[in-house]
Formats: sequence, structure tokens, C-alpha cells
Amino acid sequence: MALYNHYSMRNYLILVFVILQFSTASGQLLKGKIITGFDRQPLPGVTIIADDSLGVVSDSSGSYQLQLSPGEHIIIFRMLSFKTEKRNIQLNLNEVRELNMEMLLSAKELGIVVISAGKFEQRLEDVTVSMEILKPKMVESKNTVSMDEAIDNISGVNIVDGQANIRGGSGWSYGAGSRVQILVDDLPQLTADANDAKWNFLPVENLEQIEVIKGASSVLFGSSALNGVINIRTAYPRDTAFTKINCYSGLYDKAFITTDKKYSLNYQKKLSGFNGINFFHSRKIKQLDFVAGGNFFKDDGYRKGENENRGRINFNIRYKFNTPGLYAGINVNTMINKATIFFLWKNDTTGAYLPAENTLSDSKTYRTNIDPFITYTSPKGSFHKLRTRWFNSTNKNNTDQNTRGDLFYTEYQFQKHFKNTFTFTAGLVNIISKVNSELYSNHTGYQRAGYFQGDLHWKKFVASAGARAEQNKVDIVRDTWTPVFRTGLNYHLLRETFVRASFGQGYRFPSIAEKFIRTNVGGINIFPNENLNSEKGLSIEAGLKQIFAIGIFQGYIDFAVFQNDYHNMIEFVFAQWATNLGFLKNSGFKSINIGNTRIKGFEISLAAQIKLNHEFNIILQGGYTYIDPKQLTYDSTYVKKIGPDNVRGSDSTDFLKYRYRHLVRGDVEIEYKKLSIGLGIRYNSRMENIDKIFTGGLLDVSFPPGLGIGDYRKYHNKGDFVSDIRTSFRFTKNIEISFIVKNVFNYIYMQRPADMQPPRTFVLQGGFRF
Repeated sequence: MALYNHYSMRNYLILVFVILQFSTASGQLLKGKIITGFDRQPLPGVTIIADDSLGVVSDSSGSYQLQLSPGEHIIIFRMLSFKTEKRNIQLNLNEVRELNMEMLLSAKELGIVVISAGKFEQRLEDVTVSMEILKPKMVESKNTVSMDEAIDNISGVNIVDGQANIRGGSGWSYGAGSRVQILVDDLPQLTADANDAKWNFLPVENLEQIEVIKGASSVLFGSSALNGVINIRTAYPRDTAFTKINCYSGLYDKAFITTDKKYSLNYQKKLSGFNGINFFHSRKIKQLDFVAGGNFFKDDGYRKGENENRGRINFNIRYKFNTPGLYAGINVNTMINKATIFFLWKNDTTGAYLPAENTLSDSKTYRTNIDPFITYTSPKGSFHKLRTRWFNSTNKNNTDQNTRGDLFYTEYQFQKHFKNTFTFTAGLVNIISKVNSELYSNHTGYQRAGYFQGDLHWKKFVASAGARAEQNKVDIVRDTWTPVFRTGLNYHLLRETFVRASFGQGYRFPSIAEKFIRTNVGGINIFPNENLNSEKGLSIEAGLKQIFAIGIFQGYIDFAVFQNDYHNMIEFVFAQWATNLGFLKNSGFKSINIGNTRIKGFEISLAAQIKLNHEFNIILQGGYTYIDPKQLTYDSTYVKKIGPDNVRGSDSTDFLKYRYRHLVRGDVEIEYKKLSIGLGIRYNSRMENIDKIFTGGLLDVSFPPGLGIGDYRKYHNKGDFVSDIRTSFRFTKNIEISFIVKNVFNYIYMQRPADMQPPRTFVLQGGFRF
């Protein structure tokens, strides 16, 4: 109760502080709404300048308001990627004038607006860091049933057992601890206990776009953004009400059966499959914006014993008060999920899709977030935002591993735009985590932080710099206040050429799960490490973005070289951590600080469109990423300090474990009249280094006995290439039917050791819009 009172009082004081700044506009008022010329949708982030002095920015609904003196005024509407508009107006005493504006795209510009890089709207080519964008059409067309499926299609990103990995910044840690901050509308979505993402909880049915920042982003987004940020932005209502419904049914094929590989799904008497439906509805009701969505999914599983049934409902409400610039609302998302979880295979020959003994677990999970917020934009353009979140994640199972984690999040953000040249952003963050668990015992965590960032646009230069100070605490153990800094520069070199460079520091405090977990899964022990220290990072990057428009061919190509250094990096390591209990009981996984590491590499990505005519369109996107991840402090002396020889992994080198040296992502879609055909590819090179225990290289045994992957690695030594195809036909503007084949060549592959991925899958999907 004391904790609750502390949290409530803190929110109350911040709320009072914000409300005291509210003032109803009086005198002469200019207001209006700004839309795009090509699809007539609201356009946020437009700078409106009066008489070259006073300026405001349009909000998420495209609305703006300016308090002016009586008389003549020159009003300028300006946004990067759009043509500047100018209007002369005459305001009488106490007049309220409405001036709406339609803005057109400039030639040879991308027209892609992002928020995550600076917490305000700016065009993609002007950001000082590498960013990738994924639009909702791509997510829907591929029958994405969980958000991690969508993320795994982004250049330079891969998901290993639910853990997001950007440019090799993470390996495998059984879901505990994330170096990538997962956000929904700028609010953190990582759990209070394991600091991991629950991908099936995220709203695939309600997307504006997905924005991915590559590299340390701790200044604006805190501890878990050491390796980058994935920000899932949801949609608010347009001028007209909109409803969409997607329903689908899928069927898993049988895996190949060969003499050498022996992989088999013979246990199945009939083919298994899945079914699902999701919906989305949005509308404006006078001053109220309302959005509702849901997702229901039933999966029989492609591995023996596994299954999943889940239902999720979400809604967003935003109310516009009569006081100009004042909004308040609440976002809610809640899910119930019942599943039998498959953890390890029986063996790597005939038992690849059969569970090892005692590795299936029945679970029932509940997830809910409730996010009240209030925002206010003053007549002079100062922006105040108070956002709060309660996020509950409750796991119940039959293995004595029940957990409940509650996260209470509060952030106050101030932002000021000065004309069209400088934006200042600052904020205060307070996070309280309460965990009650059979896995980790009971713990309370705290995080407090303050940050600021300035973004300057001057002539051909865009410069950004910021800093953050953060302190974390678990129970009575308190980390010191840790400062991190970042800076970046973008230069518009030629008309369609943009060069950039950035430097950013990162910081991550270990999760409660990493420090305190003690459990056994199918004979595999997982040990706690209460002495685990925070890790720090440094990202350095240089890049070039070239926009092109050559006749019918237009788009951009982006090239970046990067180096990420980590100090006290935390990795999940198999070794003998106990003594005098026998080899099997002494051994297991544990999160440890492995020392200093460095990941160097380069990346090239492409997004393009070939528009032959108004009926024939080809869309291309993809990229290639190369990394060289090394452990700098890796030598025999260091290994002896932290554990036995098998800490080195399967290839006994300084190459970091569970990384892919080469990543390729690609997609092409051809649209002709009402028909659309698409092909997606994903290639991950061979995992060069994994824990030695999985290959049977430690004491000539694998652990538990029979679970090694020696045979698998013998026949899978070139990496994994997986491709999907899809086709859809739009019968009317409201009805579209799609047929998707995932893993079209029925390629057999695993994501991490002893975890086989789905075989070929056939999906029939119907989409309805009205």
C-alpha cells in the first residue's frame, strides 16, 4: 500500500504541475487541420510559422492553433519532404479564423515520416542514425500471427527464441534480459521480471508503422535500449470510420524424411494446423477518438504436444477538450493465453519434432497494460506530455514456476519547437517493478532517469545531441547514477544524397530473472548470479542514404559501417557452476559478465518502387548485414577466472556465441490491377559458435544425454535459407482473398539448439474492409 501511495502521489504532483500550465486561448485565434494531398489523411509534424517568429507544430490528428494579435499576418506551413505553403491573412479583434491546408510531396523525397529518432516527427532521410521502417500492409499480407514474425523480416534484425537481436548485439539467453527496447507508442513493453518481450501480446491488427533504430539509444529510451529500439506505432482514427477484419486458416505440412537426416513428423496421424481472426475499428465521435481491436488464435502446433489458444482485446480512447491543445485518453490491451510449451527436442535424428522427457509445460498467462495519458500544446508551441502505464504479466504453469510481475511507469516529457530550426526535448522517468515469483522469489526494482536532447536543422545540416542520467535499484542493491551521451550529424550533400555519422553510449541494468532465477527445465539447470554487474556500450556509425528517381524507378539505397563496443557484456553460458554434486547437477546455464566485446560490420539496404503505370507496380525492399563479433578479453587466463574450458563454445574461438555472421532479408511484390504476388526471403549463415555442450564436445557427452545437435550441424553447415510466397486477389475494394505458403521449400531448420522451426505451412486468408 505504501508503494501504491508513493506511486499515486508522484503521479498526482506531476499532473498538478502540468495542469497549472493550462490556459484557455483568448483574443485572436488561428486554427485548422492539415492533410496530405495524395491520400487526404491528417499530417502531423507540420511547422506553422507566423510572421517568421511564432511557430507551432501540428498534432497527431493534423490539427494546430495559433494565438495572434489583430492585423495582417504571413503564415507559412513547412514540413520536410513536402512543398512549403504560404498564406496571407487578416485577423480582426477577437476573431477565430479557420485555415485548413493540403500539402503535397516534394519531388525526389521519400515522404516517410518517423518519430522514434527524436520523439518528434521528422523525415527518414534526415535522421542521424540507421532506421528501418515496416508498413502494416507488409505485416498483413504475410499472415503475421505474432509480432516477432514481422520483426524477423527487417534488415539486420533476427529473433532467437523470442529475443530481438540487432546487428549481432545479442545472443541467446532463454528470454531473460533484452538489449533492444520494445515500445508501443513510445511506452516500454518489456516485462518487470525477465525484461523480455511478449511478442504475441503486441497489436499486429493495429499498426501505423514499425520503426527500428539500430545502435545504442539509451539517452531517450533508457536501460534496455543498449542495442537499439523497436517502436510499434498504433493508428488513430481518420476523418471517416474504418473497420477491417482478417480471418485465416493454416495447415502444417510434414517435414522431409531422408535416410541421412531422419527428421520426421511420423507421430502425426493427420496434419495439424491453426485458425485465427483479428479485427480493427476506428472512428471519431465529435471530440472523441476511438480505436478498438482484437485477436483470437488457436494453434494445434507442428511439434508433438504443443498447442496454443489465445484471445486479446485492445482499445484506445482520446478526448479533445474545448481548451485548444488539450487532450487526454487511455489505452488498454489485455490477453489470456493457454498453451503447452515445447522446449527441447528428443534427439536430432528421428526425434527432432518430439519433446525430450519432462520438457513440455502447461501454462496459462495473463497480460494487461492500462495507459492513461494527458497532453497539452500551448498557444506558443510548448508541448507537455504525461504518460503512465501499469503492465501486468502473470504466468501460471504446472512446473512450480509461477510468476507475477507488475510494472508502473511514469514519464513527463516537455518539448519545444523553435521556428523550423531547433527542437528541444526533455523528460523525467520513474519505473517501479514488483515481482512475486516461484522462480526468482519476491523483489522490487526501481528506475529513475532524466534526459534531454536537442535537434538542430540549419541549412543542409541536421545535428542532434543529448544526455541521460539513470539509476537502477533492486531491493536494497542500488546502482550508481550512470550518465550516457549521444550525438549525430546528417549532411544533405547533394540534392538526393544524405551522409550521416553518429556516436551513442548505452547502458543496461540486469533483469531480476538474470540475477535471481533458479530452475530446472528437462534436466537442464539454470543458476542465479546475484553478483551480475551492469553492462555498458558504445555505438559508432557512419552512413550514406541515396535517394533516386530514374523514370519509373524510385526509392533509396542506404549503406552503413558500424562498430559496437560493450563493457561487461552479459551472456548466457553453460558451465559447471557447482561442485561435489556430480557432473549433471553441477552443470547448467548462468548469466555472467564475459568482459569486453566488439562487433564490427557493415550493412546495405534498399527500398524501391517500379511504377510502370497506374495498374502495374513492383515494390522491392531488403538488405544484407555482415558482422564480426569478438570477445576482446578472451584468453585462457580470463576463461579460468570465470569457469571451465567449455565456456569457449563449440569452435573454441573468440567469436561470440549464437550470432550469424551474414544476414540477408528481401521481399518483392508485384501488383497488377486486382492481383498481387509476393516473395520473401530470409538467410542466416551458420551459427559458428554455440555452447559446446550441445555438440557433445564436453567430456564426450551432450547434456541432457541425447540432446546434442552434432548430426544436425553436420548436415546444416551452410546456413539457412527460408522463402515464403503469397498471392492475393481483390474482388472489390472491400474484399481481398490471399493464399500464403510459408517456408515454401519445406526447409528444415532450427532457431536455437534443439528448437526446430515450422515446416512448410499453407494459409488461406480473407480480408474485409468497410
